[in-house]
Amino acid sequence: MISELKRPLVLASQSASRAAILKAAGLSFTAIPARIDETALIESLQAEGAKPRDIADALAETKTLKIAPSVPMPGLVIGADQLLVCEGRIFEKPQDRAEAARHLMFLQGKTHELVGGVCGAAGGAVIWRHVSVARLTMRQMDEAAIEDYLTAAGEGVLASVGCYHLEGLGVHLMSRIDGDYYSILGLPILPVLDFLRTQGALAP
Repeated sequence: MISELKRPLVLASQSASRAAILKAAGLSFTAIPARIDETALIESLQAEGAKPRDIADALAETKTLKIAPSVPMPGLVIGADQLLVCEGRIFEKPQDRAEAARHLMFLQGKTHELVGGVCGAAGGAVIWRHVSVARLTMRQMDEAAIEDYLTAAGEGVLASVGCYHLEGLGVHLMSRIDGDYYSILGLPILPVLDFLRTQGALAP
């Protein structure tokens, strides 16, 4: 099969969206959550003046290296993370519905960026990295429309940095999208597949 892996693959994430992307591409893998203190790392890097793309890359690298040392050769590890940036402000996943509503009220009518980092590791070391940027514009909404959306979308959107799943009801929030669809979902599958091919995990 074209998607049959010749090396074991580990996804350093508990993200259902990233797992779904790999599964849809026909790849077999093991998912292991890489739990890190994202807030502390973001705040530390911001204090050092790091740019969003560097922060996204550092988050992906940290997650990857959290799992990579426990995966022996010839196994490969993929770790990814994503930032939402609007008007210079970095948004993290909302803690509850009330915070989700505040985030959406801030984002409505504006263009924001989703900055995604992904790293690949082998033998306990990062050997590949990729950063993508997508720009999304939310349509203008009032508080009632946002509350209706959150009710319809359910608690699952709290696991999303932007309080939306583009593959679901979240698409109704948008008026314009510029960028790779898979990167927006959380995992740029085309660069990942290229990485797997360069490592001999997939047929060239």
